[in-house]
Amino acid sequence: MSQETDRPKAGPRTSLEEGIAEWRSYLRRRQAIHSVDADELEDHLRSQASALVEKGLTEDEAFLIAVKRIGELDLLSREFAREHSERLWKRLVVAPDSGGLKGKEARVAVALAVAAAVAVKLPELFGVRIDTHHELPAFYLRNFSLFVLPFLAAFFAWKRSLAPAGRLWLAAPFVLAAALINLMPFSAHAHTLFLAALHLPIALWLAVGYAYVGGRWRDHDQRMNYVRFSGEWFIYYALIAFGGGVLMMLTMFMFRASGLDAEQLLAAWILPCGALGAVVIAAWLVEAKQSVIENMAPALTLLFTPLFTLVLLGFLATMAWTGRGVSVEREVLIGFDLLLVVVTGLVLYAISARDPQQPPGLFDALQLLLVASALLVDGMALWAVVARISEFGFSPNKLAALGENLILLVNLGGSAVLYGRFLARRAAFTQMERWQTAYLPVYALWAWVVVVVFPPLFGFR
Repeated sequence: MSQETDRPKAGPRTSLEEGIAEWRSYLRRRQAIHSVDADELEDHLRSQASALVEKGLTEDEAFLIAVKRIGELDLLSREFAREHSERLWKRLVVAPDSGGLKGKEARVAVALAVAAAVAVKLPELFGVRIDTHHELPAFYLRNFSLFVLPFLAAFFAWKRSLAPAGRLWLAAPFVLAAALINLMPFSAHAHTLFLAALHLPIALWLAVGYAYVGGRWRDHDQRMNYVRFSGEWFIYYALIAFGGGVLMMLTMFMFRASGLDAEQLLAAWILPCGALGAVVIAAWLVEAKQSVIENMAPALTLLFTPLFTLVLLGFLATMAWTGRGVSVEREVLIGFDLLLVVVTGLVLYAISARDPQQPPGLFDALQLLLVASALLVDGMALWAVVARISEFGFSPNKLAALGENLILLVNLGGSAVLYGRFLARRAAFTQMERWQTAYLPVYALWAWVVVVVFPPLFGFR
């Protein structure tokens, strides 16, 4: 079983066309240029290579030298060469890097991470504190995502040189979200407040995506780049969180050995500041260390896809053997929703990591099995949600679960159909990619519905 990634193969080529296809496949996964510009550069590459072949060079030699001569892609050529050092690429195109831009990016990222950490502590100047012995204040629950996501969006707006008009469009959802979430008169312990706080980061993540793609949201390749970034960001953030957790435990151990209690310091300062700052740092690491995580991503999808498939198939077999359905308890339904979200994210990330030009293989069949299993589980969870609504009536939590299960049902159903057509060689894999990227706004739209519509609909309770 093998997983194909977005990285071109390192084996020998037999024709100029294969080399250009390999180069184009690599290029389309990067943020460097527009697709229209890529077409023009491909024409230039072809003419350069053809001229060199006429002078007596082999097609492989002509292709490598032609790429070297394309000055606009110098950095991308060096990245390609590093990942394929066993080939002639490295001798032809690797040149010393200038650390100025990367150093500046690092300074900007660290400054924005510090700004997010400062922002989360500013409310303490007005008496709103994070206390480990009490519930999180409602102000923090409302604004937690607003303490960091604007800084993450600012990082990408700066790096992508977003136009002034694009910056205004970028600021609009954050200003709207800040006004709505803070002006709504939620009652104490309101379920709609918790739901709004939970869905607001999802709604604003799409706004961050607008900054990430430099305002080119209608470009399918750029949306897929953002999907890929989101998966890689999650990996880096999880690694940072794991390391931070170990560091906090060791810190508590050392302080206790000295007869001191560092729990309040860690919980009120280190944890919130580190958690928010790491959001920006993880994004910078994805940008700066892209080749490293791209080597890790296929291995992760290869590991977790069969594991999640076995879990879902085992659950379905158990349900069929025992004749039992899904429990209608709220906690159980929440757990199933989280499982389906994780599975959908895994499928989406695996799609983003696959080379669309590769023919269908065993891993694609496994992906279809995972999607089909998730589709059946989603149907069972949806039936349980409907049963709970019919027994107890509508509530904010049940209506949110109903909507999310329906959205996942449509996504998984479309994915199953397209995977089946692809395995039958009746459709190109790019159709699957476009289905996923076109569906992204649906998640953001539903998140905005939960944030904006649910609170007044249920009386802010």
